[in-house]
Amino acid sequence: MSRKYLSDNAYEAPEQQEIANGTLPVTYDEADVFGNEDGHQIKYKTLSWPMVAVLMVAEIVSNGMLSLPSSLAVVGIVPGLILIVFLGIFATYTAWLLVEFKLRHPEVHNMGDAGMILFGPIGREVLAFGTICFAIFATGGQLLAGQIALAALSNDKLCLMLYTGIFAIPVLLCSFPRTLSNLSWLCIVSCISILVAGIVGMAGAGASPTPNRTIAAARSSNFYEAFFSITNPVFAYAGHFMFFILISEMRRPHDAMKAAYALQAFSTTFYALYAGVTYAYTGATVASPAFSSLAAGTWAKAAYGTALANFLLAGALYAHTAAKLVFVRLFRGSAHLHDHTARGWAVWAALVLAANAAAFVLAVGVPIFNFLLGLSASLFAAWYT
Repeated sequence: MSRKYLSDNAYEAPEQQEIANGTLPVTYDEADVFGNEDGHQIKYKTLSWPMVAVLMVAEIVSNGMLSLPSSLAVVGIVPGLILIVFLGIFATYTAWLLVEFKLRHPEVHNMGDAGMILFGPIGREVLAFGTICFAIFATGGQLLAGQIALAALSNDKLCLMLYTGIFAIPVLLCSFPRTLSNLSWLCIVSCISILVAGIVGMAGAGASPTPNRTIAAARSSNFYEAFFSITNPVFAYAGHFMFFILISEMRRPHDAMKAAYALQAFSTTFYALYAGVTYAYTGATVASPAFSSLAAGTWAKAAYGTALANFLLAGALYAHTAAKLVFVRLFRGSAHLHDHTARGWAVWAALVLAANAAAFVLAVGVPIFNFLLGLSASLFAAWYT
């Protein structure tokens, strides 16, 4: 049953008889969160499905993959690769569920709106809060990855907090655009960046393999190590919390599953290939992030340098998501959402600054890459993926 989202944040269900006899044809624009955008200064619904696929790849296939070889080192290459492929298939199924839910409820903009439909006001607040926290955790993870990359490129000449601050500035600037279409073209660079970085990382591992390395088909480990080895690949796939927001800005939301299929085909294949090849050449001593295991400094610098664009833009997307959820919640149905008003831009700037500031504090407070990803995945990933 279609529902119309009202400006006072209440849901109104059309009469069943009107739907049955066809006298109430509810178009997507009528129920959609952004409505009919004709005449508005800021238009959100501008994305095609290939550009949504680019955004999905840019935000999901990112720093999470750098922890995958270390997961194989804990559980072994066979169960590790099985886990990566299984999670990829499972993520495809959950993506389908989310897309179908969004198409049935076009008024849904984020997980909080879905929580309102499923569980009422409490569900809305809990899922919205979880989405914001997860987005900030993910931004913090990208800041930490950027810090590690800058330190590797400069031979650790500055303190780590300063590297984090330096990297946080361009992440903040790139998260300021109000619409995702302004970020989508930059994210093409992000996708190329992480693909090339992964290839460079595998080439570097193959060119300088770890001497006397140990490779296990399967390994036993304690609960603590096994738990984190599982949460790392979970985090690598955990970008579904953004799907409703991405689909809401599509010109044709019915094409969303095409973007999801493209994402999952690429991510599952690339994750398995990268994790398997890197672990095979570095063995049980592989670091996390895996680029830090490259024997020759030149290879590590090349890999980190190439991946910087991806870390930056993925972090910007996550911060944008946290700010966008609150912004739409505050101004849904008002002129501040669609027009260039002073109040609208002031609130948007404040939200973006707050999201990035919280991520910076988190990155500095949890300065161990694996722990930050594992903490984020264990707290929030299972909610949405």
